[in-house]
Amino acid sequence: MIKRTTYSGLVDEKYLGQEIDLAGWVQKRRDLGNLIFVDLRDREGIVQLVFSQAINGEALAVAEDLRNEYVISVHGKVAARGEKAINPNMKTGKVEVEVTEIKILNKAKTPPFDIEDNVNASEDTKLKYRYLDLRRPEMMKAIRTRAQIMKSAHHFLDDNDFIEIETPDLTKSTPEGARDYLVPSRVYPGSFYALPQSPQLFKELLMSSGFDRYYQIARCFRDEDLRGDRQPEFTQIDLETSFLDATQIQTLTEGLIAQVMHDEKGIDVKLPFPRITWDDAQARFGSDKPDLRFGMELQDLSDYFKDSSFKVFEQAIADGGQVKAIVAPQAAAKYSRKKIEAMQDYIKRFGAKGLAWVKVEAGTVAGPVAKFLKDDSATLLEKLAAKDGDLILFVAASKKVVADSLGYLRTFLAKELDLIPDNQFAFTWVVDWPLFEYDEGDQHWIAAHHPFTMPNEEDIHLLDTDPHSAHAQSYDIVLNGYELGGGSIRIHDREIQEKMLKALDFTPERAQAQFGFLLDAMNYGFPPLGGLAIGLDRFAMLLAGRDNIRDVIAFPKNSKATEPMTAAPARVAASQLEELGLDVDASVEKAAEDTTQNK
Repeated sequence: MIKRTTYSGLVDEKYLGQEIDLAGWVQKRRDLGNLIFVDLRDREGIVQLVFSQAINGEALAVAEDLRNEYVISVHGKVAARGEKAINPNMKTGKVEVEVTEIKILNKAKTPPFDIEDNVNASEDTKLKYRYLDLRRPEMMKAIRTRAQIMKSAHHFLDDNDFIEIETPDLTKSTPEGARDYLVPSRVYPGSFYALPQSPQLFKELLMSSGFDRYYQIARCFRDEDLRGDRQPEFTQIDLETSFLDATQIQTLTEGLIAQVMHDEKGIDVKLPFPRITWDDAQARFGSDKPDLRFGMELQDLSDYFKDSSFKVFEQAIADGGQVKAIVAPQAAAKYSRKKIEAMQDYIKRFGAKGLAWVKVEAGTVAGPVAKFLKDDSATLLEKLAAKDGDLILFVAASKKVVADSLGYLRTFLAKELDLIPDNQFAFTWVVDWPLFEYDEGDQHWIAAHHPFTMPNEEDIHLLDTDPHSAHAQSYDIVLNGYELGGGSIRIHDREIQEKMLKALDFTPERAQAQFGFLLDAMNYGFPPLGGLAIGLDRFAMLLAGRDNIRDVIAFPKNSKATEPMTAAPARVAASQLEELGLDVDASVEKAAEDTTQNK
C-alpha cells in the first residue's frame, strides 16, 4: 500500500525531525558514490532526497538504478541541510529527506524533452506528448490558475444567489456568427445536431422559466480560424439574470472579477472599472478592446490638415476620411526608414495606402513628409505634445482604416519600445456599441454582438427606419487589450425581436424556422433579462502570464485545429459512416488522405 504524508513541494522546516512518506517523479539524480541526491517532484514542487550507506544501504542500492521520470515512493526522516547547502530559491531549500525505504513504482524511457521550464522543443512535440508537457512546473501552474478562477467564480456566484444549470451540448444549428460543428444523427438519418457556439438561447429560456439568476461553466464550440487567443472548443463563465439593468449586471461582474483577482493574485482591484464608449475607444485607441496600460493615443489632425498643401491628407479628408497620428516616445533613433517601411507594408492589410512619418529633431521635423509640415511644425508638435527624439506616424484614410492601422501600430510599438508595465491589470468596460456592423468579406450587415441584443431605448424606432444606425445595450469587459467577456440586455419583446431579425435579412418564415421556439416563448410572459459571458481561457491566460490560451487548456488543438497526441480529427470506418447514412465524396476523400499525410 502506497502511503503519502504530504506533497514533496510542501516539506519545510515544520517537518524537521519527522518521519514522512512521499511519492512522485525523479526530477534529477546526482551520484557521488556512496552518497546520492535525488530531486523528487510532484505537483507542489521539489524536495531533495538523500541516500547513503550510513542511512540505509538497501535504499542506496535502489537509488543507484533511478533515472529521470521514474515514479517512486519513499519513507524517510526530514533533516536540516547544512548551511552551505541551503537553496534560498526553493520553498524546501532548508531541508532534505534522509531516505530509509524506497520503492520503484514505475520506470520511464528518456522523455523527448526535459521536464523543466523554458524547454527547447517545438509546440507540436510538446502537444504530442502533452502528458509530459503538463508535468513542467510552468504548465502545472497555468492549469492550476485556471482551476482557481473556476473555484472563485463558483463561490462568488453561489453566494450571490445564482443557480448553476447545465444546457445541452447537442442542439439545433442556429446562425450565431461562426460556423457550427455538426453531429450527424443515427436515429434520424440526414439530420444533424450542432455543438453550441454558446448557451445563449437556452439561458434566455431559463429566465423565461423564472430561475432569475443562472450560471454555468459552459463549453462552447466554433469552427473558425485559429489564433493565439482562440480555440475551436473553449469555456465561458456564462451568466444570465432577470430584472437587472446593464449597470447592475456590470457591477455584479466587477464583484466576480474582484473576487478572482483577490483569490488568485492577491490583488484588490479598484472598483468600479472605468467605462469607455465604443466610439471613444475607436477614436482614442483604434480598437474596441483598448489596452489602457500605456498612452500613445490616436490624435485627430483632420482640422489641422484640411487646408494643407499636403494633397494626400487633404484629399482623404475631402473624401470623408480623416488624418490621425500617434507619437512613439523616443523612438526616432530606433526606427530606420527600412523598419518603418516594413510597418507600412503590414498595415496595407487593413486597407491603408501608406504610412507618413517624421522624426522630431531640434524642435522641428525631419523625414519624407517634413517639407509639407515645416512651415508650421511648432504648432503641430505642440498639438501632439511631441518632443525631440519622438517618432510621429500618420495615416490618412477612412475612419475604419485609420483606426485599424494606427490601433495595430500603437500596440506593436508599445511592445517593441517596452512601454507596457509588467504585472499590471487594466480593466475597462466598452459600452454603447453599434447594434450592427458591416461584414466587408461577405458584404452584408451582421449583429455586432448577436441577434438577441436589445437596442438602446431611444433607438428602438430606428429598427423601422434606419436599423443600422442604432446602438445597443451591450458591453464588453476588456483586460490589457483582450476582450475578456461580453454581454448585453436581451430583447424580451417578440415584436422587437422580429424587427431585429428582419434587419438581418431574415424572412418571417426563416425566422420562425430558426428561432421559432424562442419567439413562441416570448408569447408567454418573457421577463426583461440580460447577461454576460467571460472567456475563462483568456482570463486564465492573462492571470498566468502566458501569451497563448493553449497553455491554460489541458489538451488543446494546435494552430491547424489538430490534436497531435490523439491525431484528431481522424477518418472513421466506412461502417460508421454507413450507419449514419453518410458518404464521403471522392474529392474530399483524396483531400483527407493528403491532409493526413501532412499532419
